[in-house]
Amino acid sequence: MRLTTLPTPRLGLGLAAVGRPGYINLGRDRDLGEDRSVEALRARSHDLLTAAHTAGIRYLDAARSYGRSEEFLADWLRENPAIDDVAVGSKWGYTYTADWTTDAEKHEVKDHTLTTYDRQRAETDALLGERLDLYQIHSVTPDSPALTDKALHARLAESGTPVGFSTSGPAQADTIRAALDITVDGKPLFSTVQSTYNALETSAAQALAEAHAAGLTVIVKEGMANGRLAGAAAPEAVRKLAEETGVGPDAIALAWVLAQPWTGFALSGAATTAQLTANLKAETITLDDTQKAALSTLAEPPAAYWTTRASLPWH
Repeated sequence: MRLTTLPTPRLGLGLAAVGRPGYINLGRDRDLGEDRSVEALRARSHDLLTAAHTAGIRYLDAARSYGRSEEFLADWLRENPAIDDVAVGSKWGYTYTADWTTDAEKHEVKDHTLTTYDRQRAETDALLGERLDLYQIHSVTPDSPALTDKALHARLAESGTPVGFSTSGPAQADTIRAALDITVDGKPLFSTVQSTYNALETSAAQALAEAHAAGLTVIVKEGMANGRLAGAAAPEAVRKLAEETGVGPDAIALAWVLAQPWTGFALSGAATTAQLTANLKAETITLDDTQKAALSTLAEPPAAYWTTRASLPWH
């Protein structure tokens, strides 16, 4: 199913937090507990996917570097053959290297070369096959060869699968604008962009608006800033609005993302079904101008935000 056929703005479900035992989200030890075996996280992923579909979520997001996320998603799709109304996206460009541990020296290795694309595309196809609706270059930055490699662009275009890219780092806006200029045979290469945007990191907003105006579907990741905008860790302004509104800080954070006129999908990175239920309340909230103004004061300088993110430990 194409993303363009799905209603927006809506939440999607990202599997970064449940496809592998280690990740940087705050509160992970509490959320996952001690049993992080393959089968435990497979069951957890399947529970989340079922709950998400039941609640109306129709975009599902995985990646080669999210441990076994593609495998878990593929298993769930095979076990639920009647579910044919979801769009499935995945990403290539990082290789998972943690060997199902939480204390690896390196959890993932980045490589945006054509050789890596060919290898990872074959791996993704072996798992998701024809259910793959979107294949994204993972975490593109301005220095990525993926922005200049014409042979890679041609291979992506000829795949027949819609092509997207995700961004990270303090220069997301520069990356987005560079990607918008890429064409193959006179046609834009990319149909989606997935970027970090939240009340603490707003620097990509104008570039995302430009991408939306150019016809790309905008997918927002890290709308809760890896847990910094959820629960007790949330700034006082977010917690105050949550108390006034009767929802959790996580829903306020995601409502802020959904309120942006260019947002297509905002990913929930829930690790539990309770978190997913709480996140979904964002779709019921309409922030007024005063509330938006209060949240707009929270933005950090991009360099400071990404330095803080880089310091978050893998749990």
